[in-house]
Amino acid sequence: MPSHEIVEAFKDAALRLLDRLAKDSVQAHRKDEWLKVASMVEEISDHRAAWMADVLVAAISGQYADKLDFLAATEVEDRLRRATELFIKQLSISEVSKKIASAVDESLSRQQKEYFLRQQLAAIQRELHSLNNRTPGQFGSPGGIGFGTGNSGSELDEDDQADADDLADLRKKIEALDAGSEERKVGVREWRRLKRIPQGSVENGVIRTYLEWLTSIPWPSALASDATAQDALMDPGFLAKARAQLDADHYGLDQIKRRLIEFLAVVRLHALADEATPSNPTVEEPVASSDRFNPDRALVPAVFRQNSTLMEPPKGLSTKRRKVVKGPILLFVGPPGTGKTSLGQSIAKALDRPFQRISLGGVRDEAEIRGHRRTYVASGPGMIVQALRKAGRCDPVILLDEIDKVGHSNFHGDPSAALLEVLDPEQNHSFNDHYINVPVDLSQVLFICTSNTLETISAPLLDRCEVVELSGYTYDEKMHIARRFLLPKQIRANGLSLSQLQLTDDALLHIATVYTREAGVRSLERAIGAVVRFRAVEWAEYLDAGASEGQNPNEWRGIVEENELEKILGVPRWDGEEREREEKPGVVYGLVVTGMGEGGILPVESTALPGSGRLKLTGSLGDVIKESGEIALSWVKSHAFELGVTAGRGIDPLKVPDSIDIHLHLPAGAQKKDGPSAGIAMTCAFVSLLSGATVPKDVAMTGEITLRGRVTPVGGIRMKVLGAHRAQIRKVILPWANRKDVEHDVSPEIRREMQFYFVRTIDEALEAAFGQGTLGWRRESVLLESRL
Repeated sequence: MPSHEIVEAFKDAALRLLDRLAKDSVQAHRKDEWLKVASMVEEISDHRAAWMADVLVAAISGQYADKLDFLAATEVEDRLRRATELFIKQLSISEVSKKIASAVDESLSRQQKEYFLRQQLAAIQRELHSLNNRTPGQFGSPGGIGFGTGNSGSELDEDDQADADDLADLRKKIEALDAGSEERKVGVREWRRLKRIPQGSVENGVIRTYLEWLTSIPWPSALASDATAQDALMDPGFLAKARAQLDADHYGLDQIKRRLIEFLAVVRLHALADEATPSNPTVEEPVASSDRFNPDRALVPAVFRQNSTLMEPPKGLSTKRRKVVKGPILLFVGPPGTGKTSLGQSIAKALDRPFQRISLGGVRDEAEIRGHRRTYVASGPGMIVQALRKAGRCDPVILLDEIDKVGHSNFHGDPSAALLEVLDPEQNHSFNDHYINVPVDLSQVLFICTSNTLETISAPLLDRCEVVELSGYTYDEKMHIARRFLLPKQIRANGLSLSQLQLTDDALLHIATVYTREAGVRSLERAIGAVVRFRAVEWAEYLDAGASEGQNPNEWRGIVEENELEKILGVPRWDGEEREREEKPGVVYGLVVTGMGEGGILPVESTALPGSGRLKLTGSLGDVIKESGEIALSWVKSHAFELGVTAGRGIDPLKVPDSIDIHLHLPAGAQKKDGPSAGIAMTCAFVSLLSGATVPKDVAMTGEITLRGRVTPVGGIRMKVLGAHRAQIRKVILPWANRKDVEHDVSPEIRREMQFYFVRTIDEALEAAFGQGTLGWRRESVLLESRL
């Protein structure tokens, strides 16, 4: 006889299980049977509980191992205990299953309800649209009976049809991708995911947006305009047209134009070679037989023939891609207003390619270049892929503007490091955008970068670029640019015609010399615009007065003379202080480059005053230029006897005969100055101060010096020479190692107008600056006394 406690526990578990089975039963007779069994369990006696356990274990659907374990028990109490555990286990399983089933039913019912409501809403919108489009006289139409508004149909209506058309277009674009390519495989996989996901879910919109981006990128296999570009390259006058386009858009810039013509010539020669090569139906790379056609590439399952083989792909399908020349990575460096950005547009016109501009100024997030990963909300591709999509071709001209102002490493990543792959011709054929996550070929893109300086560009990024310097324009070039481009542009922009306004050459030159001072032409354009607007006001008032008084408009005088500019533009900002130079002991003129890349001259002033033999440097000077001043004074002290400053060797000229201090100053103290290129000018200033000799005022110099008296090369030669030319300097002293820079970068017109002296030592620099025989060198031989 089992104990009463074990029997009660058995009854409690059995009744709970039977109650759950009755509630879960769908058929009514099955529910009644479970309830009858439950009443029998309540009334059964303790000595018949083991028999009821055998009946219930056989009736419920438990696991085979649990039932076998129950049958293995021989003792009555042990069997009741195992039956109780089995009932509790089955009850837990039943409750969990019921909860999951109810949750699934609720989700399905909500989706079905949403689907039905959307269908009803679409039907209502179609009915309203049909009512609004009825002809006059019908119900709901204008002039007819009813409440219709009579609005015409809009492309915003018919959402379902438009959505279906968009999906059909998306499918066609995926099928148009090159068979076997990575982009097609990804597109097919995402398309199948899109068809499995309900239309109203968030994931559906994410996948659809991704597919739209994937198919809108101009992949090389889907290049529609390749034939047009090939025809343009086959034209015998291709290079002549490109050169004419560059000359029409920009004056000068011969070095840049020569480099671009070289690139175009190489592209044309490759195109001619490909045209002359006989067509070969075989592909360049062997393709395995198993890879010729893959059913995963298709959007629909493959059709099997009777012999269980896959259908062959169309015969017109070719996996061969035309070889193209990798575009160079050009970096235009120069001050503002020299035409770097507009030159990129001109290059695109000459190449007959689409042009896209990407401004990198202030970009501090790596994702702006590489794109955001798809796991983020509102993610998207980077600016490079966006530019490709806007261009519509895989070989556009992309201008990366202000690359020197891109942000450096921070917690968002390093944008300049992300550009390393973009601007590397050996790597950008497989550029990886985080959003697209498919290698994008950028090798056919012609990248043009612009920068105002090279100092803020990282060394690895600079190593990948071909640097082309745009130093600035001479006055002659500015006159041509103003005549051909700036003046006609401003006249048209202000509502005048070329016959109504003219500027004389003297007026243009006066504007360029005393009202503007820059390497570029932006300030010149603004000044010309101010003159044109002043004349436009006078022309409008003249027309109004002529209309009221009957005057003849032909009496208008549209010529602007030089003497009228002060009335229009005001007092000149620069009144020629650079040209009003003076010859004075201790004053020489050096060549400098400003922070914006503009060259000019800067006086180096020195004076002697009573003191203790010290050197004082002022003018917001940096450490490097201060060291140049100390080196220059040390060299002058060590060679004071040879220069005729002292009467004997070893005498300090700052202490004998009188103790003095030397104060050296560089004007424009508000501007920071640094660099080693003022060494020659400081040396000449000290020699001039101590010897009393003067340097002619039309002489300017630049170069770094050493304690041994050597003159070493410096940078920015073209900008410095242009600045000297603008200041009407006729004689320039430069280091011997910079001779190649003058011959290569300075135009022949400027070289003919100026006289260049290339020196290797300080002695040669002093002779060139002061003139032959001016200093009176003491070069007598040193006598050696023998005491043998």
